[in-house]
Amino acid sequence: MGYKSAQSEAGDGRIGGTRRLPGRRAILLGSAAVAAATATAAVTARTEQTPPPPHPTAPSPASGRPAAEGEHALLLQVLAHPDDDLYFMNPDTSQAFAAGVPLVCVYVTAGEADGVNKIPGRPHPTADKSAYASARHQGLRQSYATQLGLPVFSGWRTEVTTLAGGHQAEVNTLEHRGRRVELVFLDLAMHTPAGHMGAPALWRDSGLPLRTVVVDGSPLRRAQMYDYDGLVDVLVGLFERYRPTLVHTLDPDPDIQDSDLRTRIRDSEQPGFSDHADHTAVASFTWAALIRWSQTAAGGPPPFAATAFRGYYNHHWPENLPESVLHAKAEHLMPYGAAPDWQCGNPSGCGDYNVGGDRPLTNRKGWVRSTHYRYPGPRIALAQEPDGKLSGYGVLGMRAVRWRETTQGVFGRPTDLGGGPLAPALGSAMLRDGRQLLLGLRLAALEGRGGSDLREVVVLEQRATGGEFGAWTGLGNPEADPVRGRRIGVPVAVTARDGQVHLFVRDADQGISTRVRGLDGRWSPWRGLGGGPVQDGLTAVVGEDGGVHVYAPGRDTVHHWTPEGPAPLAGLPVPADAVAATGGRLYYRAPASSALTATAGPPVDFPGYGPVNADGPYLLGRDTGGTLQVLYRGRTQRAARDLVTLDGPALRATPRGPVAAGLSPAARPWLWRPDSSTGTGTARRI
Repeated sequence: MGYKSAQSEAGDGRIGGTRRLPGRRAILLGSAAVAAATATAAVTARTEQTPPPPHPTAPSPASGRPAAEGEHALLLQVLAHPDDDLYFMNPDTSQAFAAGVPLVCVYVTAGEADGVNKIPGRPHPTADKSAYASARHQGLRQSYATQLGLPVFSGWRTEVTTLAGGHQAEVNTLEHRGRRVELVFLDLAMHTPAGHMGAPALWRDSGLPLRTVVVDGSPLRRAQMYDYDGLVDVLVGLFERYRPTLVHTLDPDPDIQDSDLRTRIRDSEQPGFSDHADHTAVASFTWAALIRWSQTAAGGPPPFAATAFRGYYNHHWPENLPESVLHAKAEHLMPYGAAPDWQCGNPSGCGDYNVGGDRPLTNRKGWVRSTHYRYPGPRIALAQEPDGKLSGYGVLGMRAVRWRETTQGVFGRPTDLGGGPLAPALGSAMLRDGRQLLLGLRLAALEGRGGSDLREVVVLEQRATGGEFGAWTGLGNPEADPVRGRRIGVPVAVTARDGQVHLFVRDADQGISTRVRGLDGRWSPWRGLGGGPVQDGLTAVVGEDGGVHVYAPGRDTVHHWTPEGPAPLAGLPVPADAVAATGGRLYYRAPASSALTATAGPPVDFPGYGPVNADGPYLLGRDTGGTLQVLYRGRTQRAARDLVTLDGPALRATPRGPVAAGLSPAARPWLWRPDSSTGTGTARRI
């Protein structure tokens, strides 16, 4: 990534076929009351589709055996280019790092682009790929030194490590007051000798060799060769070596985004899709390696959570970081970009000069101004057992797990529910008899080299209330074309008052599709409801009117559906993230704002960033510093600052007050019960 590369990092890197999409559908203004009158037109916006043939590999079964737990938190990030972490994964990375979580960053390409380290306002220097890669690496060292609280030009320990298949990599390490960061440079070339983009070609073509770049100043002085298997093996070996509890990577399935050739080159996006082709290829390699690691690791699936971050997608949707969070994020890019007069001691350059100063904030593309997830991030779905205790459901090691609350009011050890390989978040619903349904987005095939690349929605049904679960069942995909099928979102579900379960997913057209589980346990065919365009992160609820309602954030307003089709809402401000719904009101943050928007009632004072969660009279979210907070009757209660949480903590109103639950960077669950007498409460099992 990087602003310097609008021309040089573009190219012909096709990750999959493209398809011309219909134009943006008109959004009718009106109230939910018009839904019945418009239902016929809305439903015919998309006809029922036949799902693609199922992949021969069935979802892994629920074993019910104990699942592994992480011993020590470690965050490992896999990036396509130097600076992908700074642009797309902060503030998540910086908050975990500031809390003392060790950090390992694996940079797959050298980031050498066309070899020109552009200096704004000056003629382009002579192209030198080895020097430019060296300058970008130096910029990373400067950025992470400042994040450790050390001088920008601190000395790093540099060594060569041997990886799977005899490959070698340069590793830079810096420690300070018990905190540690390692930068691992694989340095694959960004282009093949024929001028094609290297990582996409490596993912796509069987038997293609790709050279590494010999970077100026590196102790590695000979080029190496990678093929598809070599890169997957190296990534699996790095996961096994570091045993991360949290993995950050990029988006393997970017949204379909049509644009003309000039716009695509200007915005550095691959044909048809809203991201750089290197990001997509490296994300695909990473998820393929995570699948292999989760299925082959000694001792069973390792206990890690994973988050996929959107890349150039940020340019197409509302900005979601308020000013204070944005400027803290941009500050980490300033030492990375540096300036040509810096005296860093690296003759090849002191950073990526076109990214220095305030240019990340002034560039029209605005990539730095948002942090979006491909899938809603690692989170826990909460359910209440017949005895009143809570159960939590989540994804560890790409398999579903269950935690049960113990008599001490904390979560016990996880048990394995299978289903893998699953995306990081589960949907859930409770049947009328108290049995639990879990729903997931399964990465059914992610093979590369022309092989299958399939996604499917899967469901797991509890056999008896509070008891064990049966077998996972495939529900297919609302898209008949596998290329489009990769673009579906994570399922959400809600049980209507008549006992039917309504399942919804964001589809490739950025509207929504649905299936319904009848009272006899049978599922209806997929049906497209149209509407949109919206981001992923749907909210499905039973409203005060007794009907099923779905809300999602669009570019222009909050979009709304009933099971009959779109039911537009008039005059709502634009949302930056997912929408919470409770008590007949909607809650969300406007673009680039820390203020909370609340509909149909008085203003709500609950500043922060990111989405909020709502249940009954309670609201849950994060303040602008990342601290978890609950709002009840105008009073805000904050958790202890050492409670570092991953995306989307769950909230449940109970007779004893609110309960929040989520995952820590150690991939361990926590429960927080705010205490009205102290304003802080307790968080357990971190």
